[in-house]
Amino acid sequence: MRWAVILLTTLLAGCASLGERSSAAEETARSFLQAVADGDGAAACGALAPETEAEIDAPCEQSILSEALTAPSPVADSRVYGQSALVTFADDAVFLAVFRDGWRVVAAGCTSRGERPYDCRIQGG
Repeated sequence: MRWAVILLTTLLAGCASLGERSSAAEETARSFLQAVADGDGAAACGALAPETEAEIDAPCEQSILSEALTAPSPVADSRVYGQSALVTFADDAVFLAVFRDGWRVVAAGCTSRGERPYDCRIQGG
């Protein structure tokens, strides 16, 4: 009986951790899109993964604002896959990865193409 309680506690803790990770990924994606919508290029660039930021024309703070990204709508779906996540909104999808300082955007402005890879306006190399 004691092992069953320990196992159940461990499983529940793992679920809470996944939920917390999903919520953190959602918040990063929403904050990124909101920063672009608000014209805050510095905050938007600060949310990008290093390789993704390197793909944006310099200066990032200005170039990111010219991308055709939508303001965040309610989250339609959020999935965490190990160290990666996909957060989908009504008109946009954002891919993220975990770094030492938390979630970072690796691709944004993404639209599904069915069985083919997503088409993204912003993505790292």
